[in-house]
Amino acid sequence: MKLISWNVNGLRACVKKGFLDYFNEIDADIFCIQETKLQEGQIDLELEGYYQYWNYAVKKGYSGTAVFTKEKPITVGYGMDMEEHDQEGRVITLEYEDFYLVNVYTPNSQRGLTRLDYRMKWEDDFRVYLKDLEEVKPIILCGDLNVAHKEIDLKNPKTNRKNAGFTDEERNKMTELLDAGFIDTFRYFYPDKEDAYTWWSYMAKARERNVGWRIDYFLVSEEIKDILKDAQIHSEIMGSDHCPIVLELNK
Repeated sequence: MKLISWNVNGLRACVKKGFLDYFNEIDADIFCIQETKLQEGQIDLELEGYYQYWNYAVKKGYSGTAVFTKEKPITVGYGMDMEEHDQEGRVITLEYEDFYLVNVYTPNSQRGLTRLDYRMKWEDDFRVYLKDLEEVKPIILCGDLNVAHKEIDLKNPKTNRKNAGFTDEERNKMTELLDAGFIDTFRYFYPDKEDAYTWWSYMAKARERNVGWRIDYFLVSEEIKDILKDAQIHSEIMGSDHCPIVLELNK
């Protein structure tokens, strides 16, 4: 079973830059995207053989998530059922027979950390949401979590210590999530792999020089560990300032 997650940073723009070529070539069982930046009716994607589920932000041209899946889920949920968090189209939950698939686009703390306090509230509420789901069945969580967890996960840790995505507060919340019983699948397979990034600034030829951050993840419940096959970063795939990530399961 193959799952993909990709922050497309505007799906309409990404489609013009080869999104469908990659989508068709990778032939995923479940394909999750974040930061769609569109409203209902603004794109018509013909993805033969896939069910499509969309969560749009109230604000136009902002945030948003979608999941494309070959197997029809048992149930689909949008958001966390918390109004303060459910205005920006950030969470889609699909229930399958053996697991929940949660696609998330975590809020950015913003320049100057203007949204850090909100981000902390989100992190706590989202962790509770996940643990409540996990009481029913295991979880596969994917998406842009907007945090580089360890120094190995970004090129310049020392100069970014107080910047959004690498503050002690955000990193500690990531640690709390992992300590709550989730596995960072990429580090499970490649604990010491350096220069493995999923996002690069558009400034100063950062991608060309591989000056990046690993902020996109597949996390899974401990129960799923035994069927993990591989986790990959497809950094060669263009079309966004993020690249796709892959999770393969033996099922």
